[in-house]
Amino acid sequence: QVQLVESGGGLVQAGGSLRLSCAVSGRTLSRYAMGWFRQAPGKEREFVAASRWSGGITYYADFVKGRFTISTDNAKNTVYLQMNSLKPEDTAVYYCAADSRSLPGTLPHEYDYWGQGTQVTVSS
Repeated sequence: QVQLVESGGGLVQAGGSLRLSCAVSGRTLSRYAMGWFRQAPGKEREFVAASRWSGGITYYADFVKGRFTISTDNAKNTVYLQMNSLKPEDTAVYYCAADSRSLPGTLPHEYDYWGQGTQVTVSS
């Protein structure tokens, strides 16, 4: 089993930044794929970013390219999502996800493990 715990969400003004963290425990992660998704009220969960834990392959949704960065820290067993130039439309609950396949996916059903989510609210 893999346990994921997100943190770092909050309220920020448009144009501001937040860094989300996802602490991972339970398995050796070097072969895992990690993803960030988000879900706004009344909308489906959507892909934000994904990376192989060991690095080398990263994917971003078009609407976050150039603003968000996914990264991993082996020493801390943590995956991050640095979010810059935030917009009100970025408001959502953000979820961290993990999958035992090494190639990151962009669809929710491709991930086996999920965190509880952290709320991000961007005011205009």
